[in-house]
Amino acid sequence: MIQEDHSIPLIATTLYGLEETLAGELAELGAADVSPENGAVRFKGDKRLMYRVNLECRTAIRVLYPVAEFPCRDENELYRETIRVDWSRYLDFEMTMAVDAVVRKSALNNSMYAAQKCKDAIVDQIRSKTGRRPSVDIANPALRLNLFINANRAVLSLDSSGESLHRRGYRTEGGKAPLNEILAAGIVKLSGWNGENILIDPMCGSGTILIEAALLVSGTAPGLIRKSYGFQKWKDYDRELFKSVFQTLKTDVKPIGDKLIHGSDKSGMRIDDARANARRAGVGGAIAFSQGRFQNSVAPASDGTVIMNPPYGDRIKSADLKKLYREIGDTLKNNYQGYTAWIFTGNLDAAKYIGLRTSQRIKLFNGPIECRLLKFELYSGSRKLKYRDNEST
Repeated sequence: MIQEDHSIPLIATTLYGLEETLAGELAELGAADVSPENGAVRFKGDKRLMYRVNLECRTAIRVLYPVAEFPCRDENELYRETIRVDWSRYLDFEMTMAVDAVVRKSALNNSMYAAQKCKDAIVDQIRSKTGRRPSVDIANPALRLNLFINANRAVLSLDSSGESLHRRGYRTEGGKAPLNEILAAGIVKLSGWNGENILIDPMCGSGTILIEAALLVSGTAPGLIRKSYGFQKWKDYDRELFKSVFQTLKTDVKPIGDKLIHGSDKSGMRIDDARANARRAGVGGAIAFSQGRFQNSVAPASDGTVIMNPPYGDRIKSADLKKLYREIGDTLKNNYQGYTAWIFTGNLDAAKYIGLRTSQRIKLFNGPIECRLLKFELYSGSRKLKYRDNEST
């Protein structure tokens, strides 16, 4: 089904703003012809690389294998081009299937209808050849397909990931507003933290940022504890190849220094959740958790990195939110000189009340919410702390 050379065209999808980060990951894994696009990265590789990307890439949502690209101006063209693909290469009538569709800037503007027409074409072809039709299983299909229509052009792909890759398998306790694992991993990578100094998340919630940081510096592939992938149900799944990739990744894991990663939260319940999530991820012993308010904290070392994702204000009054962000800025300024702080927020108005000068601003999205990852360099000693009140971020 898939050729065994290094020329398989593949697409890895990601969150907006993380395209270059994902492109860097793919290049490190040896991908060829790496080309970032809006919300995705195209590249080429072989079957081993496809398995590795699913297991190792921290900022990939899905890894897709395109089987057809074609003009798609209406439902008839979608049906006609879909039925031209030889689906017997990928699907038998006894297998289940599902089609996920995303439609943008197209005359065919209903994604559910587009998915239905695509599914109809595939079912009609299989039935005409065998007299039997495959069943649809939305939750757990043997073959998941991805249809992406943009500006009247379609890409139809096999989804090698199955479930979204953000579902690492370690988080069952998430709190009220857990940060997506891929976004958390992207934030850590964008911060440049590499384990050379301590890392602190003083509003850690369910611990996702800290867990992703521990996985990163320990060299632990984020997919090692996940139970299954879409490609494992494909007709040409190579069990021995996957086993080889998996075992190699297990040997790459290295220990993390004691007291390197710190997490705290004012909620004892959230700390319990974070500890449980970290244990499932295999990094429970690498993260020091404690309960407490950030406003009362003192830096545990002379230098380090702070990464935090404070509330955006959904459940907090405006005046209280401004007060919280002002206190964050004051605590950083007074107690964390010598540190680099990264604050990820979806409330740009509240961020003005931090009162510190940003040295970098990176646009990212948390779901539909446009956010900023803000960098603050908190100089100490003879170098004056850079700050100013109510600066626009």
